[in-house]
Amino acid sequence: PKPKLTAPKIPDGEKVDFDDIQKKRQNKDLIELQSLIDNHFEARKKEEEDIIALKDRIEKRRTERADQQRIRAEKEKERQTRIAEEKIRREEMDAQRRMDDDMKKKKALSSMGASYSSYLAKADQKRGKKQTAREMKKKILSDRRKPLNVDHMNEDKLREKAKEMWDWLYGLESEKFEMSEKLKRQKYEITTLRNRIDQLQKHSKKGAAGGKGKVGGRWK
Repeated sequence: PKPKLTAPKIPDGEKVDFDDIQKKRQNKDLIELQSLIDNHFEARKKEEEDIIALKDRIEKRRTERADQQRIRAEKEKERQTRIAEEKIRREEMDAQRRMDDDMKKKKALSSMGASYSSYLAKADQKRGKKQTAREMKKKILSDRRKPLNVDHMNEDKLREKAKEMWDWLYGLESEKFEMSEKLKRQKYEITTLRNRIDQLQKHSKKGAAGGKGKVGGRWK
């Protein structure tokens, strides 16, 4: 058989307001939902602030790195500029030094040539030889003269070479003078001997023509 159902009894006293209970429950749910929303937005705000701070740090680091790279690039550019300027300065100094060496070589060679020409002119004037003899001597000197080969020498080497050549010329001049004096002495001795021979020959001829006899207690 089916049981009989009866409606529950409502206790006596104040009536229960279900609408009020429903409202309070809804308000509680709304408060909890609002709290969750607020917490969510606070967390989102904090995350955004952290993201912004991170972006700021990244940008600051990027700026610092860019500044460091710019400074390094400027320093490297300055270093390369100094190296280039130093290279240009050294090249200019080398070029100037080569020009000075060339000028000194030319002056030294010109002085040597002038001295040698003056020496030859004085020697020719003193000797007083004919033009043909001078030409023969110049030809002999030209054949004997060796190339100087002084293009690779610096100023000090050129001075040493010039002194060596001057000493050599001085020695030749001294030798020439000694030979000239020796030739003069030989000529004088030959002339003296010839005169003596002529005198002896004259006396011999006179003795042969006049015969022997005493003159002043001596036989002639």
